[in-house]
Amino acid sequence: MRISLMLFLFFAAGVCGAQPSSKSAVVVDDRSPGEGRGLKDGIAAYGATTVQYKQRGKKAFDIRFKDPVVIAVAARPEKWGFFQFPNIDRTANGNIVAKWNLTRDAIEAYGTDTRGSAVSTDVGKSWREEPSEDPGNAVLLPNGDRLAIYTPKPIPEKELQLPAPVGVGLENYRKSNFNFYRLSELPESRQGVYFKRLKKGASKWELEKAVLEDPQAARYSLAGLVPIVWWGDIHVAKDGSLIAGIYPGYLVDKDGKTDPRSGAFFYRSTDNGHHWSVQGRIPFQLDPAGDTLSARRMGYTEPAFEILKDGTFLCVLRTTDGAGIGPMYGSYSTDQGKTWSVPQVITPAGVLPRLLQLSNGVLVMSSGRPGVQLRFSTDPRGMQWSRAFEMLPHDDVKKELSGGSAQVSCGYTGLLPTGSNKFLIIYSDFHYQTSEGTIRKAIKVREVVVKKK
Repeated sequence: MRISLMLFLFFAAGVCGAQPSSKSAVVVDDRSPGEGRGLKDGIAAYGATTVQYKQRGKKAFDIRFKDPVVIAVAARPEKWGFFQFPNIDRTANGNIVAKWNLTRDAIEAYGTDTRGSAVSTDVGKSWREEPSEDPGNAVLLPNGDRLAIYTPKPIPEKELQLPAPVGVGLENYRKSNFNFYRLSELPESRQGVYFKRLKKGASKWELEKAVLEDPQAARYSLAGLVPIVWWGDIHVAKDGSLIAGIYPGYLVDKDGKTDPRSGAFFYRSTDNGHHWSVQGRIPFQLDPAGDTLSARRMGYTEPAFEILKDGTFLCVLRTTDGAGIGPMYGSYSTDQGKTWSVPQVITPAGVLPRLLQLSNGVLVMSSGRPGVQLRFSTDPRGMQWSRAFEMLPHDDVKKELSGGSAQVSCGYTGLLPTGSNKFLIIYSDFHYQTSEGTIRKAIKVREVVVKKK
């Protein structure tokens, strides 16, 4: 591995040091495929930065990171869950809306819709905080509707007539037991999936319930509550059908038992989201060679799903859980998500990866924990990536990996294209210093321009 002198001068502080004063550099990346995935391989890009990125002797990218723009700042110190988990989306009228969580990160808070919001009318340059009915993360359908996954409030177990469980599992964070039930045997109120839909030409989002057909799927109860959790990405395939890559995916095996380790499940709709049937799955696989703590993981979660220009389906999966920060895995499908390649480690750590393919062919991935990272790729299978560009300094990798006080962000991000070669990334900054000198949580956005050489 070789790093040019100019790069060394620019990034001498590494991932953890003070923000460098220089604003341009050349990155020479001579790694072999799969080499140099360590957490300390990141490149600081905290402020306005221009980078010429070379891979194995050839120019790969010209990247311009613009200065972060502060969308909102917490008025007081906030606990975990509050003023974090942001997303960003374009509304039907062309404005951009940002949203972030203002409640606990807990099953009891599902469906409360307690979020902050801000709107930009100048492509993210300035923002004003105001309520917005736009749910965020909506997909534009072939019929002109907009569709967004919705999570309703969980129902207490005591208010339901539940079938016999088909498995149990320990939830590492709360030290509570999951009880698993076959989806098709649950009460009608706990079957299906919920969406918010903005019909073409309409001005009001409507809540609706769709049919979900999957005889091998299980759902869970936790802490005396039965939620409907169906989170992930939806994309329009070349044939006009909708493909959803979601989690958690719990599978009932041939013996009628449920594996407590989750996987990523894929569903297809041919009627604009009213009915969904199972398309394929990525079940969790032990990987002691790629992850020494593989046997302790709770499975694959938070899949990022993208359909590449040639029709390849790409999925990046999180493995972080009570065993600590785990690697992220990549898998791809060439048959519209019916079968998937064996997942392989593509980053050493990360939560909630996000994927975006720009129309110029560059593939973008954001993730976090520790910190917040951006990576770029032109690999047609999405398995080989640039080194990580760090959006925030994180001073103590070991402490942050164990969930300690060094955490500088929730690590959850959002990506929104703003042109053929540019996009916005949104993220939280837990160590933002206000003009009064206090430290508060903040929501930030920045524009990035990346040109393929």
